[in-house]
Amino acid sequence: MNHSKINRMVGIALLAAVVVVLQLLAGMIRIGPFSITLTLIPIVIGAAFYGPTAGSILGTVFGIVVYIACVNGTDVGGNMVYVANPFLCFLVVIGKGALSGLCAGLVYRAVTKNHDSTERSFVGVLLAAITAPVVNTGVFCAGMLLFFRETLQTWAAGSELFNYIIFGLTGVNFLIELGINVVFSPAIVTIIRAVRKSRA
Repeated sequence: MNHSKINRMVGIALLAAVVVVLQLLAGMIRIGPFSITLTLIPIVIGAAFYGPTAGSILGTVFGIVVYIACVNGTDVGGNMVYVANPFLCFLVVIGKGALSGLCAGLVYRAVTKNHDSTERSFVGVLLAAITAPVVNTGVFCAGMLLFFRETLQTWAAGSELFNYIIFGLTGVNFLIELGINVVFSPAIVTIIRAVRKSRA
């Protein structure tokens, strides 16, 4: 195994550890029954630096931690989904994490392909940082509508379902997660360029 592959594996493993720690800490930051996801930042870093596959791996690690919280009841809303159907809960939770990392990596690669300028890197990271929470929230909402409509209707307590999803279930959480990612985008670009320069 060559040196670059070892560096890649170590880098992804370190980011995976950061994902786990941040997600465990995120369990303490709640709006209603749902926690704010802080782990999308290291997922975007991994997706941009190591590629879409790495982003998907890190997203899967994020999904596994979330699923464990659903199983043990740490995530109250997630536990209700788990009780309704453990397998479909696993599918939605792992799927949203893996796809958010994969899509962030694909967006970054598409924007920066064959260009190594600071401007391209910034735009690539910014779009990847926007993509991750959009996909994460979008897959979650789609999964809830497809597989857990009855649970959603219980949570909505008579409110119109679409309005509840947009303004109750995901609205504030999504905006906070999106804001955090956008604010930290310049720092992500700086980290990526500094590491690449040190390896040049």
